[in-house]
Amino acid sequence: MNSPEPDDGPQTAPSAVRSASRPRPRPWGLLAHRNFRLLLTGETTSKFGTSVTSVLLPLVAVSTLDASPLMVGVLTAAPWLPWLVIGLPAGAWVDRWPRRPVMLCCNLLSAALFATVPAAWWLGFLSIWHVLAVALLAGAASVFYSTAYSAYLPALVAKSELMEGNAKLQVGDQAARVAGPGVGGLLAQTLGSAPGLLLDSLSFLVSSVCLLRIKATERRDTPSRRHLRQEISDGLRFVAHDRHIRLVTLFGATLNLVLAAYQAVQVVFLVRTVEAAPGQVGALIACGGLGGVLGGLVAGRLARRFGSARTLVAVQLTATPFGLLIPLTGSGPLLSLFVMGSTVMLAGIVACNVIIVSFRQTYCPPGLLGRVTATTLVLNYSTIPLGAVIGGAVNTALGPRTAMWTVMVALLATNGLLLCSPLRRMRDLPEPHTALESALPGHG
Repeated sequence: MNSPEPDDGPQTAPSAVRSASRPRPRPWGLLAHRNFRLLLTGETTSKFGTSVTSVLLPLVAVSTLDASPLMVGVLTAAPWLPWLVIGLPAGAWVDRWPRRPVMLCCNLLSAALFATVPAAWWLGFLSIWHVLAVALLAGAASVFYSTAYSAYLPALVAKSELMEGNAKLQVGDQAARVAGPGVGGLLAQTLGSAPGLLLDSLSFLVSSVCLLRIKATERRDTPSRRHLRQEISDGLRFVAHDRHIRLVTLFGATLNLVLAAYQAVQVVFLVRTVEAAPGQVGALIACGGLGGVLGGLVAGRLARRFGSARTLVAVQLTATPFGLLIPLTGSGPLLSLFVMGSTVMLAGIVACNVIIVSFRQTYCPPGLLGRVTATTLVLNYSTIPLGAVIGGAVNTALGPRTAMWTVMVALLATNGLLLCSPLRRMRDLPEPHTALESALPGHG
């Protein structure tokens, strides 16, 4: 088993990216790190394209193909279903393979897939089943990309820089979420929902160019000769035996269940209940991204000042009640309720995400990181298809506004997991050396 590296130096675990030693100018932090800048640029561009698609794809289903609310829920669930099938072996494979080539292949496949939607629309044979197939296959590519990406960052920067790196990546992600929906709504009104998906294809290509320009050499150890099933078991055993990883994974899975239902309801709620135009839908969803930017900016500072565990609990308990403003949204001035509720709610969620991801990356043994990441993501994401389908079903049965009330009350109830956990009595999440004991058989 590989030991965690010291916090003040880059990792030298298998698959680690060996970069030349460099001083890091404090005023700019990781923005002075060329490789990190390229990763940040590529990721932010790709997330921008994905954010545009998050508005355009449901609009294609609702406005172009006249899909039912239940079908919109199924479409929301489709990108996450591959996690249930290939998530665990993907973690073992990513621990065997160089991470960057995996990310490049996934980007190129996704670019090609999303380009088929406007092509089918122009040729006159676009159907909801085509859109579902694209969402499903792009989701399969995302399984490998997300696992490789999460394991790639700790190899690119020092452990002491992971909180900063994750925070900056989350800020870029949320900034893309601010701009993307507005651009998506504008594209839908001017060019149409289907043609606008070409922008997402282009964003994947830009991300690939940035990855190719990263100047770092991946060093690989001798490939593992162990059976794939044994390697998968290592990741499962680590997550099952370690109470801290187990807790944040359970919390993430529950939160994702509720947020997936929210995603399945929000476009239908805004279009059919609030009667917002496509451009307004994009702008309203973008406002939640502003909160995400704020959450990414303050997460590291709050964790350093008050403690990572204390910040995780306090931020979640403070932010989620604002979600109760969203079901009160109406036309005119009442649109401000959606803005306020989604902004504060997502600020808290993103801040907690920065803390949890940074904790997992520093806490887990480097040689297990791909498998532990895949295991936790499979468990976290396995609830998303269920949540999306539940959201669509509740929407169909009770109507959009009642469905939105149901989702927001459920989101508030997730705080019970934190209130009943040992985290409420801790200042900080555990240090990395604890993970070594938990990874061994017989330790809990």
